[in-house]
Amino acid sequence: MEQNHTQMWDNCLEIFHDNLPKEQFEAWFRPVTSISFTDGNLNIRVPSQFFVEQLEERYFKLISKTLHKVYGPSVKLFYHFDQVSDDPSTAVTMESSNPSTAVAPAPGASSNPFAPKPQPADIDAQLNPRYTFENYCIGVSNRVARSIGEAIASDPKCKTFNPLFIFGSPGVGKTHLIQAIGIRIKELNPQQRVLYVTARLFESQYTTALRSGRINDFINFYQSIDVLILDDIQDLIGKTSTQGTFFHIFNHLQLNQKQIILSSDTRPSMMEGMEKRMLDRFKWGMTAELEKPDYNLRREVLERKAMKDGLVIPDDVLDFIAGNVTDSIRELEGIMVSLIAHATVLGCEISVDLARKVLGNAVKINRRQVNFEMIAQEVSAYYKIEPDQLFTKSRRREISDARQMVMFLAKKHAKMGLKAIGSRLSRTHATVLYACRNIEERLPLEKRLQEDLSKLESAILS
Repeated sequence: MEQNHTQMWDNCLEIFHDNLPKEQFEAWFRPVTSISFTDGNLNIRVPSQFFVEQLEERYFKLISKTLHKVYGPSVKLFYHFDQVSDDPSTAVTMESSNPSTAVAPAPGASSNPFAPKPQPADIDAQLNPRYTFENYCIGVSNRVARSIGEAIASDPKCKTFNPLFIFGSPGVGKTHLIQAIGIRIKELNPQQRVLYVTARLFESQYTTALRSGRINDFINFYQSIDVLILDDIQDLIGKTSTQGTFFHIFNHLQLNQKQIILSSDTRPSMMEGMEKRMLDRFKWGMTAELEKPDYNLRREVLERKAMKDGLVIPDDVLDFIAGNVTDSIRELEGIMVSLIAHATVLGCEISVDLARKVLGNAVKINRRQVNFEMIAQEVSAYYKIEPDQLFTKSRRREISDARQMVMFLAKKHAKMGLKAIGSRLSRTHATVLYACRNIEERLPLEKRLQEDLSKLESAILS
């Protein structure tokens, strides 16, 4: 008996449920319903355009594979949602996007390393079509690495940058950049056998091949690749056997002028547990660092994200987020998603106060850096004494109290050691320890001291 469109969508939901954590499924797929399926066109209803963007960004591959399995390879997906405007009843239809068709798997394509004698067109590159150079923001922190990536993409056989080793802390855009290189190569030369794989997946495939007695098939497959992109290679640390096999694959590809692109969260010289011969190979080509994003880059990422989601976010909100979320691009995007979700659920305007609330749950709000000189200046001004008096041997009560407060605040907020504080004030570390303990013991008993400390901390940290 032929299934109707509702039953077929229920089949899709079952697959989504089996492949996603419960909270993700409930948040992003449970609210989605099927409208119709006719002439190969699947129409589904989603709550908003924001929902569409999140589904396409987060779950594009899963949705694509699931729909092909349930509805067939020719299925086209259309989203329907209500336009949030002066007329909330206005319906909008949006076709599912695919930013780069160059990496769409050919019919019969496979990423199986054990597939017998794969042909050039028979390989799924495993690249995310959204990770293109066009939507990769440029800043001081990534300009060099991006330029090198574009040079490789224009000429994959260029020996100068082979291998390319990209490193940087998590979330700075390594995965996006190395996949953008692969996508550009496929766009310029579709017949190139490009493969993106994580080190964890490589390790898993190797283990499976070893257990099934098909290690030769595994090696032959990887030696047939024109451009090998291996992400998070630090995950091979301590995996001696896997490293040995990758070493031979690396040598073969290098000898045959095949491009190798690697990423890691640390530079090669810091990769303890990686074989020396492997580390030596990493240094053959080009090593480039992706630094933490600078302010201008962070601001541009936020602006693009807002524009993509069709949102108008006040400049002061963008400035606030860019000024306080400093570690990674991934963190920035996560904050934006949380901010939009909060505004939608609460039914309120996006403001600095809302951003502050969202950021308070996710990151530590940046404050100005506190140092010894700043503390000494604020304390001397508060107690109305000359700053130089703090550094004298005077034991006058008002000067002694001020000096002890400086020691206490320097330890607490400047994170200075007792010896370092003592050297600045020509005192021993024992004297500093006594002063800090004295303040701590007096605080619960002296309301005036509590008030002094509160006002001083407010002045220092604001």
